[in-house]
Amino acid sequence: MFRSTGFRLAVAAAFAFSTATLSFAAPQQSDNDQDKHLDIHSSAGDLHVGGDADAQKAGLPLYPGARLRHDKDSDNANVGLLTDAFGIKFVIAKYESDDAPEKIIDYYRKRLEKFGKVLECHTKDHGDVHADFDDDDKDSDHGPKELKCGGNNSGPITELKVGTERNQHVVSIEPQEGRGSKFTLVYVHTRGKQSDI
Repeated sequence: MFRSTGFRLAVAAAFAFSTATLSFAAPQQSDNDQDKHLDIHSSAGDLHVGGDADAQKAGLPLYPGARLRHDKDSDNANVGLLTDAFGIKFVIAKYESDDAPEKIIDYYRKRLEKFGKVLECHTKDHGDVHADFDDDDKDSDHGPKELKCGGNNSGPITELKVGTERNQHVVSIEPQEGRGSKFTLVYVHTRGKQSDI
């Protein structure tokens, strides 16, 4: 399962935010998990939490013929929290394909290049996604933190990363048992008080 520091932050903030607001829209329920969501609008800000994640919301095209995964580890999430003090947009969408990982890697490497230099990492487990909220980065010599590979950079899972900890796209691809591949599209965009999402 894809772990995310940013997602944990967003969920914690979303809980605190939802308990402090005065007006909100009731959770939308349906038989389709992807249609379930909670929207809250108040003078403090806006919150969206839902399973309505897909490639488009992650800012990427969908690999041809890919299907949304429906296994126990396929928790898709679309979280947005915008306040005057900070904001976060977090999307995680999980898919499967009958194609080999190499084809999906090549496809997404080309699509990610429009966002900047693509970093290719290898791991045994899906890595953490780190998000940066610090406004002080604008005044520092270093700027937002660049993405990097973790661990010893070896394993069957390929992660393509582009951007910074404030604005990043990650595509994680791994072979499925039998044939084909499963892959996860992740988009994280955060801002402090000084910037926009």
